[in-house]
Amino acid sequence: MRLRTWLAAAALACTSIAVLAQPGFPSRPIRVVIGFPAGGPLDQHARLLTDKLQGVLGQPVVVDYKAGAGGTVGAQEVMKAAPDGHTLMLANTGVMVINPALYSRLPYATLKDFTPIARTAMQPLALLVNPKLPVQNLPEFIAYAKARPGQVNFGSAGNGGISHLVPEMFKMATGLFMVHIPYRGSAPAFTDLMGGQVQFMAESIPQAAAYHKQGKVRALAVTSRERNPALPDVPTAIESGLKNFEVVGFYGFLAPAGTPRDVVARLSDAFGQVMQSPEVKNRMVAQGADPAFLGADAFAGFLAAEMPRWAVAVKQSGAKLD
Repeated sequence: MRLRTWLAAAALACTSIAVLAQPGFPSRPIRVVIGFPAGGPLDQHARLLTDKLQGVLGQPVVVDYKAGAGGTVGAQEVMKAAPDGHTLMLANTGVMVINPALYSRLPYATLKDFTPIARTAMQPLALLVNPKLPVQNLPEFIAYAKARPGQVNFGSAGNGGISHLVPEMFKMATGLFMVHIPYRGSAPAFTDLMGGQVQFMAESIPQAAAYHKQGKVRALAVTSRERNPALPDVPTAIESGLKNFEVVGFYGFLAPAGTPRDVVARLSDAFGQVMQSPEVKNRMVAQGADPAFLGADAFAGFLAAEMPRWAVAVKQSGAKLD
């Protein structure tokens, strides 16, 4: 009897060891869904990371574009996918934290319907003015705008986007009254900023830096906690007197809710390994993003803290989309 019991226990142990020894996650190619067309900033970011990621995970990583409704179509695709780690979403600030406050009937809730995997990059913005404006720094612009309530316009790439909401946060932090002029994209907004039809704008660093160096716009400050290598002589908003004014866009990867913890840990660790590569970091900076890895738990905490901040900005702006 004891012998049979021992043999049964031994067989069970061997079976368990065999199961553990079998190839685990991932067992097939991983699909990364992007809710925007190919060729954009998110696509560039995905391509940069997926080349290295498949080497770490030992499986191909393919990018799948599901464009539409400000990233909502792609988010729904991932939300409904099997929670096994083989389908991920690469999303930006808009998809993760702005859309939930902007759309009254959004079909997903970021923290409920997704499992955060890794934050991979931050994207600070530059606060810009028309170069003919008689101001050389942010305090001078604040004084200029305060003396002219409602007479200073700011342009954006469209209602509810990050280039709209960062100036709204700036207005809240300074008590300024500026008028928002939305455009269909950043290119026409930049054209009018250079032409003087709008006097102020917040835009991502690469484009802002290029126009600043050409003298077509004047960068007064960057919105990150530290200065940006692309604009080394431009102070941060915090340096310029706006205490704790750190507002940046970000990129991150998420999986469907319910993804097993060991799979989440495996993916998060893989992204952490990829993000340690000097080549990846240098190419990311060249693309205009700051390498800023957070693992799964830290990324979840970051999202929980960011969502109410952007919700306040959306409410203050009055923007609402359906």
